[in-house]
Amino acid sequence: MKKIAVINQRYGAEVNGGSEYYTRLIAEHLKSYFDVTVLTTTAISYDTWKNEYPAGTDNVNGVRVLRFPVRRQRSMKIFRIVNKATFLLKKIHIHTDRMWVRAQGPETPQLIAYIGQHAQEYDVFIFVTYLYYTTVMGLPQVAVKSILIPTAHDEPYIHLPIYRPIFRNAAGIIYLTEEEREFVHQTFENAYLPHNVIGIGIDLPEQFRRPHTIKKAEEAFRAKYHIRGDYVIYAGRVDLGKNGKEMFTFFQTYKRRHPDSGLQLVIVGKAVMQIPKRADIHYLGYVSEEDKYAAIAAAKWLWLPSRFESLSIALLEGMALGTPGFVNGECEVLKGHCIRSGGGVYYCGYEDFEQKMDEISGYEDERYQRMCRKAEEYVERNYQWDGVVEKLCGMIEGC
Repeated sequence: MKKIAVINQRYGAEVNGGSEYYTRLIAEHLKSYFDVTVLTTTAISYDTWKNEYPAGTDNVNGVRVLRFPVRRQRSMKIFRIVNKATFLLKKIHIHTDRMWVRAQGPETPQLIAYIGQHAQEYDVFIFVTYLYYTTVMGLPQVAVKSILIPTAHDEPYIHLPIYRPIFRNAAGIIYLTEEEREFVHQTFENAYLPHNVIGIGIDLPEQFRRPHTIKKAEEAFRAKYHIRGDYVIYAGRVDLGKNGKEMFTFFQTYKRRHPDSGLQLVIVGKAVMQIPKRADIHYLGYVSEEDKYAAIAAAKWLWLPSRFESLSIALLEGMALGTPGFVNGECEVLKGHCIRSGGGVYYCGYEDFEQKMDEISGYEDERYQRMCRKAEEYVERNYQWDGVVEKLCGMIEGC
């Protein structure tokens, strides 16, 4: 049985983040086929990288986890200064990328040292997410036996020179969508590397697979949180990087220009920015998985305002529940999901947002239900674990 290491900057049931959740899912699905060890830090929050888990060996849902301490907590004030300086100096061809990566964190030299010292003990190293110190410093030590899952999108950081060798020297790359693969190939000219588009499996809890139990869960959710009427839902981390400011601006502008609209906005997930205090905005914070799925199932639309996504598990979970997507068309990945599935609508800019919102608010029930079915069928066709695991195993065995 091959021994593989999976590396991510954070790992655990308490960790909230897309790539982190994806890492946990693939580790748990691969443990039946390989000897899996996750290498990660003791941090829970990406804001500070504060050491919260004990260092050393852990076990999460049957997966062996080795945790290493972060050398220093992140100061957002210092990071903003370094970030600004990095991009100003880049314009005159002075590169401070390594300093930027350290300021971004999580700086964990013990983890990097472990990779180098134990390189011969593992057959394959899988690095999830290109952005962080753990990948930038760790992958070059074991490049010949590395698989990169970059979760890449067109953001300013990916164009820093320090990332180019990461994308060109891995032994193989796993992409989450066709849009991600196309972007990376164009940016790094690395189509020669072994690669595959694999994605993820969407596996809903049993009670959310049957219409009558879904309906009961929706009713229980509405009663628990005192929510009546139609709403759109945002599920995930609420911050500027996810375009939260624009989301609130668009919603409030729409409601001001449509005072008779009874539409509400429900938000589940951790907020690291201020939430407007309005009767038609329900911020529920971090909720249980059961409440999250019930909230999404009861929504008319799942709203994804982000410009930068490499997959969007939240959108796929929503589609699996029969809730169509309402997404920012400036994100090619989200737009692609909507076009391929027929189970979502995308907008570009406020005027288009308002026009599309007016249109979908006027959908006849038959048209809306048809879109719901298309969303479910899209996930059923493309995002099942059997196919995902088969492709993952093929990449690992070929590395």
